[in-house]
Amino acid sequence: MTNPPASRRARFVDLSAVALLSAVLAAGGTYGLVNAGTDGPVVTNASGVIAADAASESPNANPASYAGTVDWGALSDQVSPSVVSIQVLTADGGGEGSGVIWDNDGHVVTNAHVVEGGEDVRVTLSDGRSYAAEVAGSDPSTDLAVLEVAGAPDDVQPIAIGDDASLRVGNPVMAIGNPLGLSGTVTTGIVSALDRPVSTAPLSADDPSGGAVTNAIQTSAAINPGNSGGALVNAAGELVGINSAIASLPTGGGGQSGSIGIGFAIPVNLASSIVDQLIANGVAEHAFLGVSLIEGEDEIDGATLTGAKVTQVEPGSPAQDAGLEANDVITTIDGERVPSSTALVAQVRERASGAQAKIGYLRNGTQEEVTLTLDTRPDEGR
Repeated sequence: MTNPPASRRARFVDLSAVALLSAVLAAGGTYGLVNAGTDGPVVTNASGVIAADAASESPNANPASYAGTVDWGALSDQVSPSVVSIQVLTADGGGEGSGVIWDNDGHVVTNAHVVEGGEDVRVTLSDGRSYAAEVAGSDPSTDLAVLEVAGAPDDVQPIAIGDDASLRVGNPVMAIGNPLGLSGTVTTGIVSALDRPVSTAPLSADDPSGGAVTNAIQTSAAINPGNSGGALVNAAGELVGINSAIASLPTGGGGQSGSIGIGFAIPVNLASSIVDQLIANGVAEHAFLGVSLIEGEDEIDGATLTGAKVTQVEPGSPAQDAGLEANDVITTIDGERVPSSTALVAQVRERASGAQAKIGYLRNGTQEEVTLTLDTRPDEGR
């Protein structure tokens, strides 16, 4: 969203001097401390609301390598009618964001932070028609929300849904949204990285759940404030992500800088699961492992390996049932590396309740592995 009120304006901090509270795998104060790197950029959601975990790596492919291989003009014509601008009025002011037409029933998907506190929400189609909308459901844990457009016209054009599992680093992508109030803006780039653990909501002691943490798609397509909730599509015009966050270099005066070529999107497969629940029930349930975490490391075969160190195991949780203990350092889940506590949170959040997960961990320098079944987070009452 652009031009948020002062209370929701971006607050940029020097991450080298701050220990951020990570998002959690369980309720009831189950959280960990994440010490951000000294040289990393600030990661802020694409509406300019608060900073989160820092992405320390640079994009690892050259966007110029795909020049001329995609007809971006035709792709823009195809996708733009499925992307909307969102105007929100709150008790403290207002702002703007983006959204994606999900179905023919007038449901629009956007970020939860775009419509947070909204007392009056309007959706404007690409042809300029504007409609009142209500929040049908919101899930701050994944930073996703669904709007229901009042009196949606019969000619709305839902976006084609893709599969982020087919993405590879280096694939060309296009971001479409409403940056800085400039509706219908198109930018292009590549997939710079996959499974990047990113938090896109405020992290504070008042929010021990740690806000939204996702295994994001990192892209070099320019994303700026107002792109929040917009579409990231592949070369076929299929939705592969919901744009949600940007990395910005810290500014001395605390102001906001624009895109530096590192943007993040919520993968569409995760979005689809959450959106279906929000449309059906207004709320979404989440997987639960049942551990408190901090950053940790252990040694194995003379090498040091970083991971998510367990500080506490919830009684009766899947973690306890599987035999996990305090001081275990979790390093993999289903064979994928877990270099940090935030990475483990992101991995669990993209899995469904009832799913099995193979957890690899170090205990006193010995590699162990256990398969467990994730439960539903108990604070959701399901």
